[in-house]
Amino acid sequence: MKSPEDPTSDVTEEDDLLRCRRLLSSLSASVPSVQSFKGKWSLIHSKLDILTVHLSDLDGPDSSHPLSSDLLRRLSQTLSDALSLSLSPAVGRLRTRSDLDSLSAALDRLASDADLLLKSGVLRDPPPSDHRRSDGREAVRSEARTIVTRLQIGTTESRALALDSLLGLMSADDKNVMIVAAQGAASVLVRLIDSSSASPETREKAVSAITKISTVDSCKHVLIAEGVILLNHLVRALDPGGSSAARRDACVALRSLSLSRDNARAIGGRGGVSGLLDIARSGTPSSQAVAAAVLKNLAAVPEVRQNLVDEDCVPVLVGLVNSGTAEARENSIGCLCNLASDEGDQEIKLLIVRSGGIDCVRDYWDAAPSPSDRCLEPAAALVRNLSMYKYVAEIVVSAGKDEAGVYGAVQLLDASIVAVDKRYPIAILGAVSESRRCRKQMVAAGGCGYLRRLAEMEVDSAKRLLEALEKGKLWGVFPRA
Repeated sequence: MKSPEDPTSDVTEEDDLLRCRRLLSSLSASVPSVQSFKGKWSLIHSKLDILTVHLSDLDGPDSSHPLSSDLLRRLSQTLSDALSLSLSPAVGRLRTRSDLDSLSAALDRLASDADLLLKSGVLRDPPPSDHRRSDGREAVRSEARTIVTRLQIGTTESRALALDSLLGLMSADDKNVMIVAAQGAASVLVRLIDSSSASPETREKAVSAITKISTVDSCKHVLIAEGVILLNHLVRALDPGGSSAARRDACVALRSLSLSRDNARAIGGRGGVSGLLDIARSGTPSSQAVAAAVLKNLAAVPEVRQNLVDEDCVPVLVGLVNSGTAEARENSIGCLCNLASDEGDQEIKLLIVRSGGIDCVRDYWDAAPSPSDRCLEPAAALVRNLSMYKYVAEIVVSAGKDEAGVYGAVQLLDASIVAVDKRYPIAILGAVSESRRCRKQMVAAGGCGYLRRLAEMEVDSAKRLLEALEKGKLWGVFPRA
């Protein structure tokens, strides 16, 4: 039977704190007598002093908290191994050096865990068994604080389990997500992704948690505050080697973050475009739609547009308009619209047309359930932007020989259809108004009546287009650039 004085003797679970103190005392007494690697042992001795202070802070009720108990058990095992090493060094200098380096790193982690645990405030929260008797939101806040703390301490396996708990808590409702974000989860998740010890599965789950935060508008600012480090990890998650779910999650997070011009520039300049286009080209239908939304946000920033063109994005987007889901088609047209928004950039407009942009928009237009469908607005805006280039406007005139296209544009002039900005159909019809055939089609479709109402509402250019239709003027409808 082991004597009570033996620092390595068995003790009950509630004596973890006492056991650690005994081990610390024995190890501190043993270190000065070690003859080899005195420098390393001296460094270890300084770490023992830090741990002694932390143990004093954990004294009392705090030591019975589950997180404290886990920390004390890990510390007890490490101190026991250290004491054995001080009394009986491993055979061979290389082996001993390696053991001492590992011991020093382990003590650093334990000291850091103890410091974080004491500062987190989680030890002052009621135990989980009391949560059901407390206020619902306060119970969630306490649980979130505990989980976020668990994500930062302990073993790799325990952090992975904490991540599962975090995802479960956030899946309940958006209010839980807000509480989790308020506890600093975003920064912790970014550090977890950045950790060299994190497994690919853990990184994917951390990205999923970040994605959940990004879907709550009031929480987006905490992700934006993480800056380039987070963006780099999300862009890396777009790589083809990742799972489909992880790539989609990264797209969802980037969709929110790319609304910031600075973030959009960072994403466009760090390899994000190629990853997004790969997903738009061959990802799952839902992933394609979200990737196209991110590309649309990037294309809204002038400095990023050339990167998109250089990566050959136009054929990919046109293909997605032709074959993607409704959301993917709308986002792709929105991206093309943003690419063509620079009035002076004629090359991109011509590239879109030569890639089949006019035909795909016409098919998209014809497939709309009704002229009042809001999804037609980006299509109308795209045609307007393309028509700023005279050569393209002539192509639009040629396409306008299809009466259905002109008729559809005229119907969008109806003031009762509030889903579409009237400037878009007016710009489209203005672009083809130099064609006599198109003007006749506009009049036959009831364009004059719609335009009178819009002119009364003082909608830009409505009066000039109305005059052109009523008086037969072929010029002066819109000022030339």
